[in-house]
Order: sequence, then structure tokens, then C-alpha cells
Amino acid sequence: SEQKYCRGRAAQLASRFAAKEAVMKALGTGVRGVGWKDIEIKRERGGPPYIQLHGRGQARASKMGLSNISLSLSHSNDFAVASVVGEAERGNRVVR
Repeated sequence: SEQKYCRGRAAQLASRFAAKEAVMKALGTGVRGVGWKDIEIKRERGGPPYIQLHGRGQARASKMGLSNISLSLSHSNDFAVASVVGEAERGNRVVR
């Protein structure tokens, strides 16, 4: 779980907060339209982090036609940053 992974590690927690905020912006809702628990930042052991949407987050992504949301995270002791790219299929091509 996110809380277990971040427990006692402020930089990891900050990067996940930044990731959730970036997802909310990509979904066009800001922090009001999708709940914090509707966006989960997951990570398989040894693998990169990825986004799993639930509830209102999943509904909004489906309405937008998003087939994938890519995530990049980085942090230091003092700063955290995250960026996301939503992908939707339009005809035979992927639009980002």
C-alpha cells in the first residue's frame, strides 16, 4: 500500500502527492473533482511506479477516452516532482 511504502520517508510521500496532483490536473478536474483515494500510485518490487485509478478518477479517465496514464517521479531530500502523460486512442493513432 502507499502508506506502508511511504511510512517514515517524506521524499517518497511528497513525490506521490505530486503525482496525484499531476493526475488530477491531467484529468482536468484539479483537486476538487477527483478524490485523493481515487488515485493510487503503485509499484511492483523492482519496477517503476504506475497509476491505478478508482471511482471518480476511473470514471473521468473513461469519459476522456484515456487508455493509459504514464508517470515519472523524482525526488531529493528537499524537492519532489512528478509528471504524467495521458494517452487516448483516436482512430488508428495514439494522442498524448
